Amino acid sequence: MSASGGPLQGLRVIEMGQLIAGPFAAKTLADFGADVIKIEPPGGAGAQGGDPLRKWRLLKDGTSVWWQVQSRNKRSVTLDLRQGEAQDIVRLLARDADVLIENFRPGALEGWGLGPEVLQAANPALIMLRISGYGQTGPYRDRPGFGVVAEAMGGLRHLTGEPGRVPVRVGVSIGDTLASLHGVIGILMALHHRHATRSAEAPRGLGQVVDVALYEAVFNCMESLLPEYAMFGAVRGPSGSALPGIAPTNAYACADGGYAIIAGNGDSIFKRLMHAIGRDDLGQDPELADNTGRVRRVDEIDGAIGDWARTLPVSAVLEVLERASVPSGRIYTVADIAADPHFAARGMLESVTLEDGSTLTVPGFVPKLSRTPGGHRRNAPALGQDTEAVLREVGVTPDQLEALRARGVIS
Repeated sequence: MSASGGPLQGLRVIEMGQLIAGPFAAKTLADFGADVIKIEPPGGAGAQGGDPLRKWRLLKDGTSVWWQVQSRNKRSVTLDLRQGEAQDIVRLLARDADVLIENFRPGALEGWGLGPEVLQAANPALIMLRISGYGQTGPYRDRPGFGVVAEAMGGLRHLTGEPGRVPVRVGVSIGDTLASLHGVIGILMALHHRHATRSAEAPRGLGQVVDVALYEAVFNCMESLLPEYAMFGAVRGPSGSALPGIAPTNAYACADGGYAIIAGNGDSIFKRLMHAIGRDDLGQDPELADNTGRVRRVDEIDGAIGDWARTLPVSAVLEVLERASVPSGRIYTVADIAADPHFAARGMLESVTLEDGSTLTVPGFVPKLSRTPGGHRRNAPALGQDTEAVLREVGVTPDQLEALRARGVIS
């Protein structure tokens, strides 16, 4: 970690989201120095309390190990947002905050009296990131939206899988993550604008609302899908492991049962690939000198590469192609990732010590900044761990804290 504490040191972020999209955006800011105050519902009356992600997937001592990634470097404050006193506290916190992140259904914040017209009236410099399934406007705004639905509506699900079979999902919550990253980009652009609009009337500059729809974040990554349809009426479908219209790029079965990803789609790369597999007849064929010709004969090219790959184990295939400077690689499992020296050398296997003294390996910090890198400052918090400290920072007295606790506003 840099001595500066990260490029976002001094930035205060209020996180009001749950599960993935909002919290991943806040986690990215926290990794680079922002003070992220995560607001969670308190437990009580048999209710679990907290962000549901605390209990998702594999647990250690009752808490998800995913939680140690998604909520590292954050502080946890419990507030029952259904109560007016909790809403007052959010307004108090937002008064001096730089960013507020939420991923509730549109209208939820307004129902609590916490919409932009209220919060930005008290703090014109506040930037609000609002992530939802369909955005804050439009005919679908009130529909519940999850990442998997957005992946389908945004065009990704239709392209994923084998032709003629049921479309499959990407193995992680990619729709939520894409929306989160678009949200972070929006926040950073809004911060730049805020800096540029500082004046005597607005000494901190002017904030704004960043409206991110899950389906739009997915759709924004669909490359040439729409213009190809608009120009040619082409409806691209699933293509398995191949990259349609760009040849050759595919996964090829090897002699040991593994697969090698081979991307020989550059003109000079294709020639080197064909020479490496003993098929100079294809490499020197003028019809295959550019991508247009290779796409027309992709089955022939894939067949030649596949015939060669099936004679060697994956490691031998990759060794030949590395010598030929052809982009290639094996398909990693998480066990391969954990054992790979390049991941370790790049700091992508971060070891953290948990409260019980055990260690846990978690992903490192991306992107790599040379002067102000991201880093691990504190573990993910226990539920409500920082409630008292944060509320005291904004002037709540010990007697008021006890009263709030007694009424179930905080835990």
